Amino acid sequence: MRRLRLLGEAGMTTAEYAVGTVAAVAFAGILLKVVTSPAVQTALTAIITKALRS
Repeated sequence: MRRLRLLGEAGMTTAEYAVGTVAAVAFAGILLKVVTSPAVQTALTAIITKALRS
């Protein structure tokens, strides 16, 4: 009985890793879209330029 209980929970760990991986990839995709947008690139360039001038 104990062995069945342990085997039954082994799949939950794999499923949790799968959901976490999908969420991380989705977040990375959204972040990539935001960072590569023209408005954000302009803002980042201005911040870096200002920091290098100081």
